[in-house]
Amino acid sequence: MPVTTLDKTTALVLIDLQKGIVALPTAHPSGEIVERGARLAAAFRDHGLPVVLVRVTGAAPGRSETPLRGGEFPADFAELLPELGRAEGDIVVTKHTWGAFHATDLDLQLRRRGVTQVVLAGIATGAGVESTARAAHEHGYHVTVVTDAVTDTDPEVHRTAVERIFPRLAETGTADEVIKLLGRQDR
Repeated sequence: MPVTTLDKTTALVLIDLQKGIVALPTAHPSGEIVERGARLAAAFRDHGLPVVLVRVTGAAPGRSETPLRGGEFPADFAELLPELGRAEGDIVVTKHTWGAFHATDLDLQLRRRGVTQVVLAGIATGAGVESTARAAHEHGYHVTVVTDAVTDTDPEVHRTAVERIFPRLAETGTADEVIKLLGRQDR
């Protein structure tokens, strides 16, 4: 179902728009994802709504059939992109697993601000974004995924998440549609 409404207290959550992640090859150009994320962040800030900037600094331990990147990350791997225009009131969450809720204070930060809905964008669609969408749904938040502001290193994983997973957890829409809905809140 396309995005229909935004709650009065909705937060934008940008997932892993950081130097080490946007450097990866993706299905859709990461520069476009960053640009849309930056526009969304500016619009949310203009409306006095919370902006959450999530970064990842590691990976959860455990065995898997597809090993994650090993070794040391470059020193600037987790640096948030300056294009996002980080503002004083932004919430910064550092995670060590795919999802932004696990072992972080994200839920507490949102609840303190009365947030009832989250709008998600970032990289990677089938990892950080999907894991965060699932957890937000399980925590009882209304969830919106900005489908033209997410991408993945695997085009098929991206397509599956956007077409099959997100519609079961969330409403979906474009950055322009979300920004337009923000404007309607002022009426």
